[in-house]
Amino acid sequence: MSDEVTYTSNDNIATITINRPERMNALNENVIVNLQAAYRRFEDSDDRVAVLHAAGDRAWSVGADIKDPPAEMWQGVPGVGAQVSKPIIAAVHGWCIGGAYCIVQMCDIVVASETTTFKYPEAQLGFTGGLIASSVARIPHKIAMEFMMLGRDLGAERAYEVGMVNRVVPAGEELNSALEDAAILARSAPLVLSTLKAFSMQTMNRSPAEAGAVSRETLLRVRNSEDGEEGRVSFREKRPPVFKGR
Repeated sequence: MSDEVTYTSNDNIATITINRPERMNALNENVIVNLQAAYRRFEDSDDRVAVLHAAGDRAWSVGADIKDPPAEMWQGVPGVGAQVSKPIIAAVHGWCIGGAYCIVQMCDIVVASETTTFKYPEAQLGFTGGLIASSVARIPHKIAMEFMMLGRDLGAERAYEVGMVNRVVPAGEELNSALEDAAILARSAPLVLSTLKAFSMQTMNRSPAEAGAVSRETLLRVRNSEDGEEGRVSFREKRPPVFKGR
C-alpha cells in the first residue's frame, strides 16, 4: 500500500481508501496499482467484506489524472484488475467521474451521499476504455446509453431511481452507513456470500472490454507467478522445473 491508497482492517471488515483529496482523488498510476494490490490483499486476507471509500469532501474521484494518467485503468477496477470473491461496498460522495464510475459500478453494493454526482464525459472528450459498457448489464439499457453517450450529470436521487446505487444518505454519513452493511455481511456465512456473488457474475453479461481485461489479468498473473519465473529460470539452467502452484 501507499499513502495514496490505504488499507485498514477491523472486525473482519477491510476499509480501502483512495487518499488524494488535494487532487480530488484523481486516479494516477500509483493509485491504480495500489488499488489492484488492495483487492488482492483483501481476497487473500481473513477480512470478509471491504468498503471502498475516498478521502475529502468534494469528490470520490474525478477519474483519470490528466497530468499523470494510469497506463491501465482497468487494473484498478474490482473484479476486473483483480478477481474478488468476497463482497465490496462502495461509499460514494461528491463527484464520481469517468473511470471512477467504472470502479464503483463493479462494486456489489453502493451507498451514496446526497452530494454524489456521477458523470461519464468520455464521448465529449474523444476517448474511452470501454468498461463503461458493462453498465448495460447493471442498469436499464436506455438509461445506460443516455449516461454513457450524453455526458450529463446524474445526481444521487436519480442514481437511486435507476438502480445505480442502493441507498442515498445525508452528506457525511455514507461511510458509516456502508460500514453498517459491512457489519451484517461480516457476520454472514462467507461461503454463501461468495457463492451468491459467483452465481450473479455468471448470470450477468460482460462487455467485450470487461471480458478481455479479465482474461488479460488472469494471463498476467500466470506470467508473473513464482511458477512462471521458475519455468524461465529452469529453462536457462537446463534443469527440471520445481513448480509450487503459486
